[in-house]
Amino acid sequence: MTGKGSSGEQLDRKFVVAIDGPAGAGKSTIALHLARRFGLLNLETGAMYRALALKALRAGTSLDDPSALKCLADDTVICLEPGEDENRVLLDGEDVTGQIRNQMVTDAASRVSVFPPIRAAMVRRQQEMGAKGGVVMEGRDIGTVVFPDAEVKIFLDAAPEVRGMRRYDQIGQQGRSPQQPEEVIRDLRARDERDRNRADSPLKPAPDAILLDSTNLTLEEVVRAAETTVAAWLAQAKTTS
Repeated sequence: MTGKGSSGEQLDRKFVVAIDGPAGAGKSTIALHLARRFGLLNLETGAMYRALALKALRAGTSLDDPSALKCLADDTVICLEPGEDENRVLLDGEDVTGQIRNQMVTDAASRVSVFPPIRAAMVRRQQEMGAKGGVVMEGRDIGTVVFPDAEVKIFLDAAPEVRGMRRYDQIGQQGRSPQQPEEVIRDLRARDERDRNRADSPLKPAPDAILLDSTNLTLEEVVRAAETTVAAWLAQAKTTS
């Protein structure tokens, strides 16, 4: 199966782009751009954990009870549908796209995602969604666990202070109740600690991932670097096919 990028060239739709990195690194922005540029389906795995966390909060399920959360996950249907600016997230058929972005759900998702049974269930679903290729998938363990054989792997990072200020600006732009910058940075550091030190699928670059540190780069420069990485793989693939 083939598709067209925005420039019109015919591209192989079977390859997978895996983007990993900590919170606030810009993964969603880069994934959305690459999906549009190369004609890929953008799968935001973090939205799946957020949707499950939202359901747990609604049901009053303890975020510290992996067995109860696993039962909840087994009885949950989460679908991602392409949208204009982001995926539509359907939780048991309900569009919860706007509801999974608040800080309470974000914090809950970070807590829920540390449990191996939950991660295993989500990984299976993510692998099913991307089994045919032609996707850009972003998260915390895409290149190491979900798609360790992905053709293109990017680990996107930035200093915590930079990521925290980006998140602070994002919160303000969305009109949500503003936290102080130092609070946002503190929350982000705590999330980093959980993600990097969890027992199952800790956040770390895949050995063959391209490391892209955006601390001192503009958004345009990061986008250009990510696009160049994918384009370089495509050029090499064409010469060896």
